[in-house]
Amino acid sequence: MDLPSTLLEEFQRQNESRRNICVIGAGPAGLAAVKIIKDSQQYKDGLWTVTAFEARDGIGGIWLPAPPTGDPPLTPLYDSLTTNLPHPVMAYTSFPFPPSTPLFPPASTVLTYMKAYAAHFDLMPHIRLNAHVVAAARDHMTERWTVTTYYADTNTRETGTFNHIVVANGHYRVPRLPNTAGLARWLEAKKAFHAVYYRTPSDFGKARTVLVVGAGPSGQDLCTDLLASGRSVVHSVTGAAHEDLLNGRLKIRGRVAEYLDPSQGRVRLDDGSEESGIDCTVLATGYKVDFPFLPADLIRHAVPPPVPPLPQRLYNSTYHVFPLARHIFPLVDGSTLPASSIAFLGLPVRVAPLPLLEAQMRAVLHVYEHPESLEPTKEAIDIIARYESLRAQAAARHRPSTGSSTSRAAASLQTETHENAVEGDSDPAQVDPVELAIAQAWHRFDGHEQFKYRDALHAFAGYPDRVPAWEIEMYDAKGVLREEWRELERSGLAEQWVHGVGEAGGEAGIQQWVDLMRRLLKRAEERHPERSRL
Repeated sequence: MDLPSTLLEEFQRQNESRRNICVIGAGPAGLAAVKIIKDSQQYKDGLWTVTAFEARDGIGGIWLPAPPTGDPPLTPLYDSLTTNLPHPVMAYTSFPFPPSTPLFPPASTVLTYMKAYAAHFDLMPHIRLNAHVVAAARDHMTERWTVTTYYADTNTRETGTFNHIVVANGHYRVPRLPNTAGLARWLEAKKAFHAVYYRTPSDFGKARTVLVVGAGPSGQDLCTDLLASGRSVVHSVTGAAHEDLLNGRLKIRGRVAEYLDPSQGRVRLDDGSEESGIDCTVLATGYKVDFPFLPADLIRHAVPPPVPPLPQRLYNSTYHVFPLARHIFPLVDGSTLPASSIAFLGLPVRVAPLPLLEAQMRAVLHVYEHPESLEPTKEAIDIIARYESLRAQAAARHRPSTGSSTSRAAASLQTETHENAVEGDSDPAQVDPVELAIAQAWHRFDGHEQFKYRDALHAFAGYPDRVPAWEIEMYDAKGVLREEWRELERSGLAEQWVHGVGEAGGEAGIQQWVDLMRRLLKRAEERHPERSRL
């Protein structure tokens, strides 16, 4: 029997408005995406569905351990890793860590937290494990995505059709190796490896002197681990002055300009001096942004050309994706890739990631529901303004100190460009050093930029939350807090300090954590009155 016309029209309307959303990855970003979609009224009304595909056999992304095998390993997670943010600042705003959790928890605690988050919000029914997305292609005629997934456990492939894709595959998998002269010989001689393969100081075998390249969190943790194991460390930090500490066991040096004879463990630094007797080098030199499932006709692997105008296709420099409105949405030819068709989560760095991911996803759903809310002209103006600001900064940093084209500053810049040149479509000789610097800085948030960004996302999405003042205060004090927390752990007082903290629950529980962190800062001030609090 035919349906009455009013019921048929309603059925057609609901069918047209029903959206299938694909989330690629079930690490911190993918979990936030599924949770925020489930919170939406459209999901509750049955108008939106969500399926997340996770290539590994469990959720958690970078926090899920894996052996240092494969090319590259599934995660860079090393045994000693703890968070570098206090967990009240780091946590999803919708789900605090349990009471009495160590203030800077180890990776295993974070993984347990991720699993608890998924269980609390009933996310697992929407997540397919051992499901490796190998291709995602958009049909411009149907305006749908065809996603092809390989299931490793059954050795089968499956395709599905989706209206939207949320890219949440993480950015700590593909190692970035510098193109420093002579490094290839060290790698071939097994005297150098990337930090993605590091798990414990025993990985270095009988090596007594280790060169650590890179001053980020992993590079600093590596130095701490190696020194604690009794080894000596040469720490290469770009721009650093020579400094010998711990009776010479720790040498702070500048950037490595050339790797010399690996059998002698010799390297030449950018000031012309040399270090020798290095048994092994570990390269804590970062990771590449990588989307192997997206086709080359959708995103080009190269540094984008100068702007304005904005390019009409997406670029992946391996440092940034460009041009993206609000660091999330493609702002290219809307007839081939509408801004509401695909969203990139988690690209900003130097941020508290988990609360930012939730804010980004709320903005994503707002654009899915109201595509017109993302006004192309305004977004283009904002992108160009950021570009011009970063270009001015990069040009000032790289301006030669003299008019000579052979000045030391120019030579240093040429070396830096060679080291960081993008692999793929870009010819390293043709990569403009200022454009490369812009790419490297694009998603890097300095100062309180991340908090302004988060507030702006929530305002855009019509969400009432704003970043509380205590969170900014404790983010700024993270270094002091971590150092003092480690001192508590060494003295055996850490467990006593956090016992019962957070048990009040809700806002009162959060306030307990804030009070504890302020007590810890006061303790640091009392122990080190000569140092500034921040």
